[in-house]
This record gives sequence, C-alpha cells and structure tokens, in this order.
Amino acid sequence: MILRKNNHAFMLMREAGKRLASIFQKIPALLSPGLSTKELDSFIEQELQMLGMHSECKGYGYPPFPCVSCISLNDVIVHGIPHVDVRLKEGDLITVDVCASYNGYCADMARSYCVGGVSCKETIHLVETAYEALEKGIAQACVGNRISDISHAIQSHVESQGFGVVRDFAGHGIGKRMHEDPEILNYGFPGKGPVIEVGMAFAIEPMITLRGYAVKMDKDKWTARTADGSLAAHVEDTVIVTAQGPEITTRL
Repeated sequence: MILRKNNHAFMLMREAGKRLASIFQKIPALLSPGLSTKELDSFIEQELQMLGMHSECKGYGYPPFPCVSCISLNDVIVHGIPHVDVRLKEGDLITVDVCASYNGYCADMARSYCVGGVSCKETIHLVETAYEALEKGIAQACVGNRISDISHAIQSHVESQGFGVVRDFAGHGIGKRMHEDPEILNYGFPGKGPVIEVGMAFAIEPMITLRGYAVKMDKDKWTARTADGSLAAHVEDTVIVTAQGPEITTRL
C-alpha cells in the first residue's frame, strides 16, 4: 500500500532533506587521495548527530549494516561498507549514499563523485548520465502519471548513452520508514503501475554501469558489484509529489 503524506509530514520531510543535503554539500572538499572510507563515514556520523538526525542505515537489515553511510568505489554499485583500510586514490569513482531521519521522517540521498583530476571521458560521461537520468525520472513524478513512467524515463536516457541499467536494485517509496511502497524500478515500459497522486513521496535512484548490468555480491552480503568489473554510478534524491509537481527535498 502506498502511504500518502499530509502537510505536516511534508514539512518534516523537507527539513530532513535540507539537513541531509547540507552534509552532502561538505563532502566534495573532503574527497582527496588517502582519505579512508571509514573516515568519511565518521565525518557523516558526526554531522548527523550535530543536526539531530538519526541514521536509518546503521543497524539495518541482516547482517546489520555497520555504518551510517554506504560508500561504493568504482565497480561497487551500492551498499559498499566503509573501512579503515579502503583509501581513496586519484581517479576513483565514489558514491556516497545516506538515509537519515529527522523527527521521525526520512530523507535518502546519494551522489557519485570523481576523486581528483579524472581524465577519462568515459567515466565523466557515466557520472553525467546518471545525474541526467535522475532529472529525467524526477520530471515524471507528476500527478496523473504512473510509476513506470519514472522507470522508463531513466532507462531510455541511460541506454541512449550506451550504458547499462541495474535490474537488481530499485528506488522506493519513503516517509516514516526508509523503504515504503512502491518499488520504483530504473527500467520498464511506460504507463504501468499505480497512478501517482498528491501526497506520495519517492526515493528515485538511477544505478547505472559502464557496460553490463549483471551483479555479484561480496561475502559480506551487502557489497554489490558489477559482474564484469566495470564502473558504476548511483545518484538519488527524495521527492515529494505536490499539486504543482515534484519537489526535491534533498537539495538546497
């Protein structure tokens, strides 16, 4: 069942999104070679605490996720576990994904970045395409459209640029819980699924790859990589549906 939010819920989701986005605004300046992914996670955890936010990632699932952020490098698509021994290198492609709540309502956000002076045009194109696909998907989160219109817009753009769309993971509804109905695939035919209505809220998150979309899992049961070892990018925003159109809560 898709839960529709009232104005009070929207107010709290806006505040959660604004606070989370303020943390992400500080991240690019930290991304230099030598920084460990655990150090970055610790910074995010401190920022969440300072802003009165509760991590929805830490302790989630089984085995319980150990950190407040998922930090995924290069061929890792999603759910990379921060570690003291994993340090950034020049040219790395890094994705930071955080879901946190404020006064009981969630914001979910992910951004992909290139570390240092990345000269590979293909890597830059991959990241740019992920961000463009996110915009295409959000634009379809309008009253009267159907959920798969979001999915189709993302897939169409990504594949038009020659990249792969991950099938094993998806966007989702969001509100008091990190994961609510509906599931929002990043691929599919238009005009399918529930009709989008005022009061719905979505985490829209294209996950795309340089080549194939097959996935393999690490032994930690969290880290998901591209099966062919190619690069992956993942971006995400939390969106609320208003009568005036989609409103992105996770941007300042």
